[in-house]
Amino acid sequence: MVKATRREYGVVMSFLGRLFGSSGAGKELVKGLAEGLDELSYSHEEKAADQAASTTEARKVLIEWMKNTQGQNLSRRVIAFGSCFVWVTHYLISEMLLIAHIWVDNEKLQTSAEIISANAGEMKPAVILILGYYFAAPHMGRIAEVAMSRMIKPK
Repeated sequence: MVKATRREYGVVMSFLGRLFGSSGAGKELVKGLAEGLDELSYSHEEKAADQAASTTEARKVLIEWMKNTQGQNLSRRVIAFGSCFVWVTHYLISEMLLIAHIWVDNEKLQTSAEIISANAGEMKPAVILILGYYFAAPHMGRIAEVAMSRMIKPK
């Protein structure tokens, strides 16, 4: 990088001052250009500070959300219990039918068990999403991504 002497700096500032009307305008132009160039670069310190501020803000929003929705805890429990009950019931019935199929050797039992098991398998992502919403609110973003990727299968 070439260093300018005081005399050269004075000549440049004098030229810019005459060009824009005053020496103060030239200094402001140089100052504005320097600040603009500084804004173009995003240092690691600035990035870390912005990320810390973002995390703090997200935590504040989560805490505020939890405070504001405390009255809904009973309904969340009912929804979580109901969806888990249906899913576990499907799973248990399917297992019992498969065991009964071994002893009775009835194709209808096996077909029923497979259908019920498939239904329980399709419910799993929704149950995970509901349980995640109730029990793991701070981690809901990651849970929703996983559950939605399992519910929406690519064609």
